[in-house]
Amino acid sequence: MTTLALGPQWLDPDYLIQTFGLIGILIIVFAESGLLIGFFLPGDSLLFTTGLLVATDQYLHYPLWLVCTLIVVAAVLGDQAGYLFGRKVGPALFRRPDSKLFKQENVEKAHEFFEKHGPKSLVLARFVPIVRTFTPIIAGVSRMNYRSFVVFNCVGGLLWGAGVTLLGAALGQVDFVHEHIELILVGIVLLSVVPILVEYLRARGKSGKAASAADGAERTDPPPPPSGGRHARR
Repeated sequence: MTTLALGPQWLDPDYLIQTFGLIGILIIVFAESGLLIGFFLPGDSLLFTTGLLVATDQYLHYPLWLVCTLIVVAAVLGDQAGYLFGRKVGPALFRRPDSKLFKQENVEKAHEFFEKHGPKSLVLARFVPIVRTFTPIIAGVSRMNYRSFVVFNCVGGLLWGAGVTLLGAALGQVDFVHEHIELILVGIVLLSVVPILVEYLRARGKSGKAASAADGAERTDPPPPPSGGRHARR
């Protein structure tokens, strides 16, 4: 199977699976689920390709149930690591300077996502690149109730880890999907970026409205009266 190159070869799901096998998949899932350095790794496309290759018995010669189980465990443990890291680092994370692998804006986006959706953000964020890496860390920084975190973490890990993999296994046996896997993977990547684009446009729209409102207020405010009142005119 060949896939369309959407970036460096080491980010291509097919290349990663052929080179590192199941162990590599689990490490990537773990890293992307809660380690700061894992936000740029392929997630949805990797799981979809994994399911497809298992179903067609290419490169990955393991039972589908075993692969799904291990992926879910890796995803849950990754979020767990992110949560513990967040609790340890605390608010200092928001003061950390930018670097090549760390951008403060990613933390702020995840924080806004967590504040907006609450505990269920741990489930929703699984399907949003970058945000899924930082959300468990933000949950730790916010000192979210640990029992609630574990529950939502497990639910999110199951729906994302097993769900996307099973989707790849099911659709991978369809001739059209198998023959047009390049386009399918491109579609998955684009679809996963949609939530980020929507949030960006929404935030830009709000900032534009706020700027317009502030500008309008400045124009409509009456000028201040001259100092000294009646005595100033004498």
